[in-house]
Amino acid sequence: MVSSLVHRFKEKYESLAGHVHFVDDLSGAAEVVMMVLNEAVGDRLALGELPALLTGSIEERCRERGIEVLKPPYDNSHLPQSVDDSHVGVTHAAFAIAEAGSLIELTTNDVTRLVSSLPRVHVGIVFEADLRETLKEAGPPLRTFFEKNPENATATFISGPSRTADIEMRLTLGVHGPEVAHTVIVGGSK
Repeated sequence: MVSSLVHRFKEKYESLAGHVHFVDDLSGAAEVVMMVLNEAVGDRLALGELPALLTGSIEERCRERGIEVLKPPYDNSHLPQSVDDSHVGVTHAAFAIAEAGSLIELTTNDVTRLVSSLPRVHVGIVFEADLRETLKEAGPPLRTFFEKNPENATATFISGPSRTADIEMRLTLGVHGPEVAHTVIVGGSK
């Protein structure tokens, strides 16, 4: 059963043109990633800093289908082009905020931001246990992260696909980032 917090996040994220998937475990998350990659007609996938079990599960599925996987540690000599050439980017969100429909990525490796912003399709993975109701509830973990990493902390708020509007107020998706955004909420224990 989907909790009211998950429902609130889903409602808000989808109002921002994002897609939400709920799965029971990391294997289910890997299946959603492969479904999204198939829909994107992609043959190259970029992975951010993901739980090891998820990385392994995605890699195995990609190997079976002949799909190239870019993962940490990255070859810096080909950045950012190698990430930009990927059809789908997959990252792990430290938590999500239901009232805003936002995923929050915390990292000390700026390449993670490339993985969530350069490919035309982004898939963010978040554990249900890491959903927060409000931005105020997100303050303490954000503060702790920045205090522990004062030199290179990066927080990225992702609320659906990239959007921009012109002076005539015409909204366009995907101009400055992904045109399609998916969130996979993983239930159960981490």
